[in-house]
Amino acid sequence: MARPHPDHTARADLPEGGESPLAAALASRDRKTLDMVAEAIRHNSCRLAFQPVMQARPPHGTAFHEALIRVLDATGRVIPARDFMPVVENTELGRVLDCNALEMGLRTLARNPALRLSVNMSARSIGYRRWMGILDRCLGRDATLGERLILEISEPSAMTLPDLVIDFMDRFQSRGIAFALDDFGAGSTAVRQFREFFFDAVKIDGQFVRGIHADPDNQALVRALAGLARQFDMLTIAENVETAQDAEFLVSIGIDCLQGYLFGAPSLSPPWKAKTRARTSA
Repeated sequence: MARPHPDHTARADLPEGGESPLAAALASRDRKTLDMVAEAIRHNSCRLAFQPVMQARPPHGTAFHEALIRVLDATGRVIPARDFMPVVENTELGRVLDCNALEMGLRTLARNPALRLSVNMSARSIGYRRWMGILDRCLGRDATLGERLILEISEPSAMTLPDLVIDFMDRFQSRGIAFALDDFGAGSTAVRQFREFFFDAVKIDGQFVRGIHADPDNQALVRALAGLARQFDMLTIAENVETAQDAEFLVSIGIDCLQGYLFGAPSLSPPWKAKTRARTSA
């Protein structure tokens, strides 16, 4: 008797369209995510959450705040970027979210002259006409906004279009904008490419920072990443700092700034407004 083809048993369990149950479930989840983000954009339900980035050395003040995009779902729940950005990043919705984040961030800077703010962007938004239009228009109205704006580009995103990113940075650094390489260490940037980018700062990926005080491997890796950044005169920022022990180790190896829940969670209520209210009521 002829033996069945090795694929026959597996194929018998597949739906008629040839898609596995797991793939179908993932596709359904992604469609729901896309629908949720589209609805949030349609109903103007995008917000910024602000998280402080602290100076590692005295006077230990706030160096700047990172503005993180959030969307509200149909029930009003605040959905963080990690729950939707991987699905929408390479779509038109991702470009619209970048536009919303940039516009809200620049508006926040305009209303708060003492504030310094970082805003996340994808390298793909550089060629998006509306995003570039927002940046040019706002800098045209007030050139000083650029001096207080930091644009964060993740390492994997920067490496998708390195030449475009390098050209964009060259044009806008001359207008005062600073650039930070986000998730440093998580991508595959070669040393040669890293040198060509001329980022002003690097944000060391949080997976290497959590629990670092007790992890010799991550200690060695973060020392190497920080040393590489310092060689090219780049500010070093450690993400996801959650314990005092981790913060103490990072300070001891010369990290410039610290960001994480140890210093404050992202908040839809601007922290600088709370400080102003506290001084007023004192």
